[in-house]
Amino acid sequence: MEFSLQSHESAVPCEVTADEEKGRYMLRKADTSGEVFNTPSELIQWIEANWSAEQFVSTAAFHEMMKQLKSIQKEMET
Repeated sequence: MEFSLQSHESAVPCEVTADEEKGRYMLRKADTSGEVFNTPSELIQWIEANWSAEQFVSTAAFHEMMKQLKSIQKEMET
């Protein structure tokens, strides 16, 4: 699953990837640097600590992304 969120800070969108099959969880920030995580939980924790919906042009897209990421997290826990 991939998400692209347009930040108010950059013309380059922030990207979030949650690939359950390959176990890849990563994101690209507004400054185009990135972070890589081992689990969806780590990815979600980083996003909650460092990003907020108000940083993005579409707050609804941010909330939908978080909803879907948390759904992936729950699937992994069961």
